[in-house]
Amino acid sequence: MRAVIAEDSVLLRVGVVKVLEMAGFEVVAEVGDGEALLAAVEEHRPDIAVVDVRMPPGFTDEGVRAALVIRQQWPQTAVLLLSQYVEERYAADLLSANTSRIGYLLKQRVADVEEFAEALRRVAAGGTALDPQVVSQLLVRRHSGPLGRLTPREREVLELMAGGRSNAGIAEQLVVSESAVAKHINSIFAKLDLPKADADHRRVLAVLRFLGVA
Repeated sequence: MRAVIAEDSVLLRVGVVKVLEMAGFEVVAEVGDGEALLAAVEEHRPDIAVVDVRMPPGFTDEGVRAALVIRQQWPQTAVLLLSQYVEERYAADLLSANTSRIGYLLKQRVADVEEFAEALRRVAAGGTALDPQVVSQLLVRRHSGPLGRLTPREREVLELMAGGRSNAGIAEQLVVSESAVAKHINSIFAKLDLPKADADHRRVLAVLRFLGVA
């Protein structure tokens, strides 16, 4: 798979390149600002773009705005945003249009090469990867409404769902059976008053409800 990296810090950019190459990606372009990122994506049409949230010239949300353009103009290119701090509204902004091929991680996750590489592959394959700290903050802020009906275990399951984990991944993390996870998820669907639909669609709706997007 082919990747483009947008990061103004040369040191971090070199580190991300190494991690991507170790994970089996071909890095086709490295850039340091939003405009160069869009030009690189248009030229190379990569499978994934790894994007710093804050880049020149303003160091505010240049990466997020570029990511939104990518998702609109080149939807087959996955986007993994990297941020120095938890800025949860950006995750909600990106997920409000589409929950596939999107990730939002803190830069410190790059240090855990195996975990970061797994998140890259999951996002590039069409999945979602949200940083545990972002998910935890969202969980703390949303105790009211239907989410308040969930048990502590159901909240753990929903938190892991929001992080992009499969039923098998959730079962492994919580050290329970996959059938137990399935029961918790069905209970979550019921308590969040989600309409009957295919399992994948309801799963996405549950995560969006959790994020406050839907």
